[in-house]
Amino acid sequence: MARQLDLEEQEQLDQLRHFWKQYGNAITWFLIAVLGGFAAWNGWQYWQRSQAAQASVLYDEIDRAAGAGDPVRAEQAFNDIRDKFGRTTYAHQGGLMAARVLAQKGKADAARAALQWVADSSGDAGLKAVARLRLAGLQVEAKAFDDALKTLSAAFPAQFEGLAADRRGDVYNLQGKGTEAQAEYAKAWKALDAEAEYRTLVEAKLTALGFDMQTLKPAAQPAVKS
Repeated sequence: MARQLDLEEQEQLDQLRHFWKQYGNAITWFLIAVLGGFAAWNGWQYWQRSQAAQASVLYDEIDRAAGAGDPVRAEQAFNDIRDKFGRTTYAHQGGLMAARVLAQKGKADAARAALQWVADSSGDAGLKAVARLRLAGLQVEAKAFDDALKTLSAAFPAQFEGLAADRRGDVYNLQGKGTEAQAEYAKAWKALDAEAEYRTLVEAKLTALGFDMQTLKPAAQPAVKS
């Protein structure tokens, strides 16, 4: 009986050797790939956390500089966070903050450059939209109307479409293109929430251009006779 068990064990060992000889390399490489992928994922997560932590320090520096009204410190901190941690959300939010203080302190070129960078590089649709709206505003102030219209020609998330149309209306209005301005203001009025206070301002712009607001408002339903 013991001899029989020895023969069975030997046969099983032979089968195992044959199996491993045929598939052993594939199994080994598969395990290496799985374990390597797991290690890479953990490494990526650690790198992401490290990048975010370091970027937050520079973001705080931009915040302090903005609070102090110091455009030089704000610009330097923004340049650092853009160059070192440009893929982080902190960098894109920092760009918006730096642009605000730069514009307030008369450094319009640097402000426009910061906003253009956010608009081009951020993966967040909301941040991109805010950057484009602010950039277009600075371009309008510089009377670069064609540049502003180009900036505003990009696709905007639904919640920003009304604001983008309103700003396009402003550009056309400043160019003396009343018909185009009315069309954009009308788009803005329809896109904005009925309860939004800003919608009242858009309506005032339309009225000033002689637009008949009744064409946008739903017709009153006739009274039902009893």
